[in-house]
Amino acid sequence: MSTEPETTGDAGPGTPEGAEPAVEGAEPTSEAGGEDTGKLSEAEAELAAQRVERERIERRKAEKAGPVEAGAKLSGTAADLLAAVRAVESGAKPAATVFAEPEPAPRRPAPEPVRRAQPVVAEAAPVAAAPEAVEGVRLVLAEGGAPAPLAAQVTAVLGEGADDRLRADPWLLLRVGGVRPEQADGFARALLGAECGPDDERRGRALTVWLLEQAAVAGHTALEMPTLTAALARQGVPDPDAAVQGSLAEGEALAFQDALDEEATAQEGDEEERPVRVLVGLERYALAEESLADGLGRLINSVPKQDGSAQAWDEAAAAAGGSAGELIRAVAGHTLVLHTGGAASLAEPAALLRAARGLGLRAWAAAHSPLGRGRFAALLEEGTGDATPAERSPAEGSGIATVAGLLSGVEGPGRDADGALDLDLLVVLDAPQLDIEAGALLAESLPDGARLVLAGDPGVLWSVGPGRVFADLLAARICPQVASRRPDPGPLGELVSGIGVGELTQVEAPGKEVVIVPVRDAGEAVHRTVQLVADSVPRAIGVPAEDTQVITPGHGGAAGTRALNAALKERLNPGPGRFGGFDPGDRIAYSPAPGRTLPGRVVKADADGLHLSCAGEDVVVPKERVEQSVRHGWALTAHQAVGGRWPAVVVVLPGDAAGALSRPWVYTAFGRAERHLSVVHGVEQALPRAVAEVPAKPRTTRLPALLAPQVPAEGQ
Repeated sequence: MSTEPETTGDAGPGTPEGAEPAVEGAEPTSEAGGEDTGKLSEAEAELAAQRVERERIERRKAEKAGPVEAGAKLSGTAADLLAAVRAVESGAKPAATVFAEPEPAPRRPAPEPVRRAQPVVAEAAPVAAAPEAVEGVRLVLAEGGAPAPLAAQVTAVLGEGADDRLRADPWLLLRVGGVRPEQADGFARALLGAECGPDDERRGRALTVWLLEQAAVAGHTALEMPTLTAALARQGVPDPDAAVQGSLAEGEALAFQDALDEEATAQEGDEEERPVRVLVGLERYALAEESLADGLGRLINSVPKQDGSAQAWDEAAAAAGGSAGELIRAVAGHTLVLHTGGAASLAEPAALLRAARGLGLRAWAAAHSPLGRGRFAALLEEGTGDATPAERSPAEGSGIATVAGLLSGVEGPGRDADGALDLDLLVVLDAPQLDIEAGALLAESLPDGARLVLAGDPGVLWSVGPGRVFADLLAARICPQVASRRPDPGPLGELVSGIGVGELTQVEAPGKEVVIVPVRDAGEAVHRTVQLVADSVPRAIGVPAEDTQVITPGHGGAAGTRALNAALKERLNPGPGRFGGFDPGDRIAYSPAPGRTLPGRVVKADADGLHLSCAGEDVVVPKERVEQSVRHGWALTAHQAVGGRWPAVVVVLPGDAAGALSRPWVYTAFGRAERHLSVVHGVEQALPRAVAEVPAKPRTTRLPALLAPQVPAEGQ
């Protein structure tokens, strides 16, 4: 590796992303926004598809014995409560990072979502509540010392009679995203006076639901009972067990008993009572997890469609050779196949897709982001070689989409008369980014006999949403797994491969593929980053600033995305920020929905809103939604950058970021670089220590237990 000399800079403490959420491993995301235009936007169509899935789950739940009504789900982003809101006098602490690791129903096809033509409009804003309803909530909030801007969000979350509900149970304020327990406690004390106390059963139930939501932000789909009760105790709940039981009785949460593995049973030595673990989760995620397990069970137990003769599949596999040939052979005889590998291994799903199209299959690929979609499309085009025009053209109805676009109906083949996706083969790229709800939607959307390939790099960060679908499936071993033998090339490939096995090695980089830039403090980190992007990388490497991406651990702090983007804008595209802080030419990160980020540029602004160009598509964000859904994008977090790769990447590691580093984070951030990687290094030994000793934060999920019945018996 090359090392650049140190330079001086101003000191400034930073705050790594993840310090603000109450749960470890959560990375805050911007919420989407937009206006109602009469045509469904991509994000609105996605939400519509999710509503269809919710309705299907509700119908399934109604068929089960002893149905339980769901509690209202939490959503939205609240404004900060006024500083005057008083904390409860019981001594309850703010939420801490308390969470640690951890028969198929008949398939009901979903109706085909409405598909838009060509215009791309930002997500429609929620339907406004009646002014009188909002005013009623505003009066209740004022009595409790809470700010008026919360009124519309509280009304939307609590629905009809929100003011009466809030007055009867002030802790319902916790159902508004962004409100913290100490703020809800102060609000309740102001409304209830002497009747308010830490042992109020309403408080216990509200905190139980809130903690489960915070666990979902950290990636858990459920929590073990001891973990949940310990967290409630830290919130000052005198009787945590009673609080959980109250939530279960009210249908605000669900409890499950999952049998422990056979090894644990053998250690117990008690054959009469098989040990179980008790889990508690929100209905939304619990039923999505069951839906995913049911859908995958249906898929792997169905017979693959006989598209193409066995000889034709063998010939295609032989022509591809290597692990690409293994993948084709596995897909020929199975409906579910897992494929693992780094960036170079994408050539193997591409070979599979070309072979399937040659056999006449309606084959589609779905990537996590538009950047990944574009990269895979280019790879497919490169692989056509000297093929005839007929061979180069995809079969009718074949193509590449994003996962969100496929599920919403905005992209992809559409749905057949039964509501299933109209395809024979689906290859899902970036599979580690599938959360439990997207996974359930995909599994339930596939027709019987269709083939599903989940492909991805198991070393990258897991999904922003709850669950670890790809990792759980790899561990369950319910289907063939094909590991690519195609290594990522060059010094960058060698560096990232070493990180994947826990070793941060020094690699030879004769072409300055990897450069280390030591810094002493956050101020110097920002200065050197701007210097690299604007001058050093274009001059020494030949990569222009617009093709260089900065990645840092968090949004806040003196060297977070906000500070870096401000400095990079001043150098690369200075301007007054007349349009909500943005100017034409600014690089941006647009979030049409939580957990999704689309890099792009500002084109202009007018009465309709802020006009963006994202992955070649024109997007209009209404001005009232700009602040919530658009950030400057010269600098991103690693989670925002997943699914994309750039010719040059500058990874910024200020000293205060040491606690945010892990092996998956470093692997993901370093792996976004194609030709050149600069590391602005201020964490000293924390970097090699994170690579060697800090694996992915564990997530508690129920999917392994739900998949256990699908594991083939030994010898089969």
